Amino acid sequence: MKQSFKDLTVYKKAFDMAMKIFHCSKNFPKEEIYSLTDQVRRSSRSVCTSIAEAYRKRKYESYFISKSSDADMENSETQVWLQFALECNYINKDVYEELMALSEEIGKLLNHMIENPKSYLRNADKL
Repeated sequence: MKQSFKDLTVYKKAFDMAMKIFHCSKNFPKEEIYSLTDQVRRSSRSVCTSIAEAYRKRKYESYFISKSSDADMENSETQVWLQFALECNYINKDVYEELMALSEEIGKLLNHMIENPKSYLRNADKL
């Protein structure tokens, strides 16, 4: 049994993606600091925080699904911001494709959590 949300593969991948986005967004233009830079960092970090919240409330199936769905929504938002970063030439195609592949993988893992909540619930046998 997993001891912490930090042990979840989906959390590890989401955290890795958020850190990669943080580092590559350091090179975004200063005029983007309150727009694209802030937004892509915020949404990628929100994937992690929503996973953590879902894990901590995994005793309650509906809450777990809701927070996992929030993580999926933030992951999709991150993809949109990455597309803007590519089209504005703030990241190159290789970086974009690497981050999008990671985001797609995270999305599949989150989808599994949403569609199979009982696999993740605490005390599922007592529910």
